[in-house]
Amino acid sequence: MAISLQKGQRISLSKEAPNLTKLMCGLGWDVAKRSGGGFFSNFGGSGHQYDLDASVICLDANGKLTAKENIIYFGNLQHPSGAITHTGDNLTGAGDGDDEVIIVDLPRIPTQIAKLVFVVNIYECIARKQDFSQIENAFVRLVNAANNKELARYNLSGREYGGMTGMILAEVYLHNNEWKMAAVGNGTNVNGLGELIESYC
Repeated sequence: MAISLQKGQRISLSKEAPNLTKLMCGLGWDVAKRSGGGFFSNFGGSGHQYDLDASVICLDANGKLTAKENIIYFGNLQHPSGAITHTGDNLTGAGDGDDEVIIVDLPRIPTQIAKLVFVVNIYECIARKQDFSQIENAFVRLVNAANNKELARYNLSGREYGGMTGMILAEVYLHNNEWKMAAVGNGTNVNGLGELIESYC
């Protein structure tokens, strides 16, 4: 059974899934329905559809981003090493299950990368006047790609993130040659991925 993580909780992926090599990270969300429904019920009152973008920021042992190629997002879907692949941008979050998927091949991660930070931000959030208070049922989950077994899941409530336009969801990091996951759940007030990554430079 998958572990349901609480904010700040850490688990050892190696212990949960011995011989783990390939991870699927699934991220999902729904837009809160406006009362009364209707055509604009998925637009959060702004007149624009919500477009959430999932990304991975690859950091070195000092927690620093050292190259643009270490940002995996809708504009750079694969790391040069082939270790991390974003399967593509979901513009609406419609439907059940994972809205965006990122595949991580742990043995192929370059030695200079020690931490993967999984983040989500709202595309054009300032222009569209959108924030995470209108997002519900957000989650990040890790799945063993070898057998499709869910290892861990972290659920977030949009009510906690009023005024926030980005989220640092989780970290997968190397500690004593062992891959671990930490549920972070920190909201950020940034205008896009570019501003979010500045704190790691």
